[in-house]
Amino acid sequence: MPNLKGIFQGKQKFVTVKAGTVREEAPDGLWTKCGKCGGILYKKELTLNLGLCGDCGFHFRLSARERIAITLDENSLVEYDEELLTVDPLGFPGYNIKVEAAKQATGLDEAIITGKGSIDGYPVLAGFMDFSFVGASMGSVVGEKVARLFERAARQRVPVIIFCASGGARMQEGMFSLMQMAKTAASCARLSGTRTLYISVLTNPTTAGVFASFGSLGDIIIAEPGALVGFTGQRVIEETIRQKLPPGFQTAEFALEHGLIDMIVDRRNMRKTLGSLLSLHGGRRQDAG
Repeated sequence: MPNLKGIFQGKQKFVTVKAGTVREEAPDGLWTKCGKCGGILYKKELTLNLGLCGDCGFHFRLSARERIAITLDENSLVEYDEELLTVDPLGFPGYNIKVEAAKQATGLDEAIITGKGSIDGYPVLAGFMDFSFVGASMGSVVGEKVARLFERAARQRVPVIIFCASGGARMQEGMFSLMQMAKTAASCARLSGTRTLYISVLTNPTTAGVFASFGSLGDIIIAEPGALVGFTGQRVIEETIRQKLPPGFQTAEFALEHGLIDMIVDRRNMRKTLGSLLSLHGGRRQDAG
């Protein structure tokens, strides 16, 4: 048998790859880069880890369907208002094309899914916003679906949970979009008048019109770690008040420190936390006698 000892001595311990070369054995779409630590993550492992970076815990965005799958009891969701479809009230150039492209890319008809389901057996009316659909901007349909969700909950006395994510109002609908802030806030106030629980969960990012209306009106406001939350951008605020803002401004952690939200919950603990809150606030399991 040949002596293999020392066969690798003096060999290079690294490989130099010329710029522009591509490794054919690594197909596109298998890996992604962490937005916080910069680590390269295997997408299948990222999915199994609920969209969290295994190194730094960074919370990647989830689609509405992914959020439903890890939050609600299996097959418990009954969707509401699927027939509501976006129109182009102002004849805004390219708007219909943009909406149709979002539909094709996401498989959704709008930026929010609403319906009735359960968490650990506790019935809830829930909304799940999807940032991939035109930045989860709030147009007439999003506002109407949220308002109807609150109205149903007020009649049925069933708690509401909304996972918020948005870049703000949908500018292509102009004033029709801005009106949704007042409409959703009014519906939320009517829900509050029935003493029915509303939990708002702020995910990354939740800003502008959504944050300034139903996003910040929850009886309990939860945020995911590191989520961007606030009304407008840091640069705009600094130019308006002519002051430099503190580090970490508009992060969930800054909001918690200054009393704007009630708690920060890691995604891996979100379902359990929501179930506990529903129980503490008088929830009754559907299978209870």
